[in-house]
Amino acid sequence: MAYAMLNTARIHDWSSFHNVCAEVFGFPDFYGRNMDAWIDCLTYLDEDDGMSRFVLGEGEHLFILVPDFKEFSARVPEIASALLECSSFVNKRYLEAKRMPRLALVLQ
Repeated sequence: MAYAMLNTARIHDWSSFHNVCAEVFGFPDFYGRNMDAWIDCLTYLDEDDGMSRFVLGEGEHLFILVPDFKEFSARVPEIASALLECSSFVNKRYLEAKRMPRLALVLQ
């Protein structure tokens, strides 16, 4: 199993969110720093496409740990909502491709 932890204490705006995500997920230097690019980088975790440091094996999930989610969502509600929605969208893409969803958010 693969794990990534978003340090929510470091996230105060969109720029810091994308900085943390690029670091944690190992997004490439050309990462577009928007939620469409975030979705694209996490859509093919089982294909070793170089868009993330994670390459998932068959049946494997990426668990994204989100500590202090209640405080995080109160501080930056738009970003917290986007994280939930875009994670769901990534999983929807997997399902549409007749593949198992790969992302699992763990809200702490």
